[in-house]
Amino acid sequence: MTTRKELTASAARYTIATAKTTAKPGGGRGDQGRAWGFYRTPEVRSFANWIGNAMSGATLFAGRVLPGGAIEPAPEGHPAARIVGEIAGGSQGQAELLREYGRHLAVAGEAWTVVRPREGEREGLDWHVVSVLEMTGKGASLEATIDGKPVAIPAAQDTKIPKDAPVAIRVWDPSPMRHEEADSPVLGSLNELEELRLLSAAVRAITLSRLTGRGVIVVPKGTRFPTAPGADGDDDLIDVFMNVAETAIRDPESAAATVPIILEVPADMVGQIQRLTFESDFDELAIKLREENIRRFATAADIPAEFLLGLGDANHWNAWTLTQEAVRLGIEPRLRVVTRAYTRYWLQPLLEGEKQDGEEWIVAADTSLLRVRTNRSQTALEVHERGVISDRALRRETGFDESDAPTAEETAKRRSDEGQQPPGQNRDLPVDETNDQPNSIPAAATPLTSPALTAAADGLIYAALSAAGQKLKRTPACPRSERGRARATDPAQLHTHLTVSASQIEQWSLLDGAWARVPEIATRYGMDSECLTESLDTYCRELIAAGVPHTYDVVPAAISTCLQDAA
Repeated sequence: MTTRKELTASAARYTIATAKTTAKPGGGRGDQGRAWGFYRTPEVRSFANWIGNAMSGATLFAGRVLPGGAIEPAPEGHPAARIVGEIAGGSQGQAELLREYGRHLAVAGEAWTVVRPREGEREGLDWHVVSVLEMTGKGASLEATIDGKPVAIPAAQDTKIPKDAPVAIRVWDPSPMRHEEADSPVLGSLNELEELRLLSAAVRAITLSRLTGRGVIVVPKGTRFPTAPGADGDDDLIDVFMNVAETAIRDPESAAATVPIILEVPADMVGQIQRLTFESDFDELAIKLREENIRRFATAADIPAEFLLGLGDANHWNAWTLTQEAVRLGIEPRLRVVTRAYTRYWLQPLLEGEKQDGEEWIVAADTSLLRVRTNRSQTALEVHERGVISDRALRRETGFDESDAPTAEETAKRRSDEGQQPPGQNRDLPVDETNDQPNSIPAAATPLTSPALTAAADGLIYAALSAAGQKLKRTPACPRSERGRARATDPAQLHTHLTVSASQIEQWSLLDGAWARVPEIATRYGMDSECLTESLDTYCRELIAAGVPHTYDVVPAAISTCLQDAA
């Protein structure tokens, strides 16, 4: 029963039982309205859209939790897989649904899923993510505003999913202080955001004041401009100043905004014209305070502040590490909020309606695509030349399949042609490939490689593969029929007997915690810790996905990029 309680921690289906508790709109709607009022500010909008866009890259699937904590996907054709696959109409609709939830959870910490039968003769269901501000209570029912139209949602009698009535599921990130209320970084930064709005208004006022003139000019009474050609009488000085100021505000790029006004006066009056300014120290202070306030909001967000302040000072290793932290701290927790809600109030009731064991299956989210670095083709090419991965792995990483493999005749001809090329001659890389990838592995190790460093790296790799092998024994990759051979196999070599995809390495956490000693080794040999971690992690992932055993001779090439950086 513990698992069931966890699944209901931050969601509620609108039924008679919940009509007066968690499912009723209200509570913190005042603060949530203020939070949505700040959505149009660049900082909040950038943060919310970053969360939403990142969540849209996850993939929903049905699975069940194994004793070791890994999630086994439901077999193809299983009712759970079918139900999850139909959420929001399929993968494209799910990506948009997760994107919307990302923005809502980032700003207001809460949103509603409204599922209703399609109108007219069309079959199927329409899925909507509705803001808490668009949900109102109407007696014993709810009313959602969807596309500008009210949609009545009656309170259900039980947890069964009706086929002919809308369903409303409240999904929220609970506040640790009051569980029924929602929490979000924006809700926790309302005062700071209000200060930011005031400071931005002050900076805008300061900017406009510079267009209307830098102070006041005091001139002797009676001073006038010379008569303009074709005009009757003299032009009044005050009227000229007002016309110039209005033109400068209306068109900041006009000459009136920058060119001084030419005034012709008698010589004895020149010394009597004075300029008074009203400049304040607050002008410069307001800009500094605004920058500080933006930084405060960036640190309050539950992703690395660099994503809001800029990654200008981060190298490619730091940027990749920050992305992993952002996924772990800002994306996966919010995905769990959504998937738990859909597990308890959508998947399980539908499975029980089909006489299936609903408690066994859950809705899960796969974030492996968010973690895998793009453009690994160059790495695959160079690692393949070192003999570390197979031809099949090379084709997979460069976007080809087994139908593109060369025939025996083509392979023989190619070897004959390559034998006529000068040794070491570089081949042309594929289109859009570059040589400046952070994980590129040169063809030869650098002179910095020492036996002690190579042995230390080899030990780290062996320990990581051994730990991954122990975890593999508890995953679907090792069925019951293979467990006997798995126990007799060196854990560091088990991946060569079992098939593991690149996404499953992340899904099953095979390499989590494998590099705890890397900082110590890196410091000992004067290397960059993040670079060494990334190089070893990339190498082991390639080995596991390709089913290739580790060899000591390849270690210098696997860490050579970090050696060059150290040099």
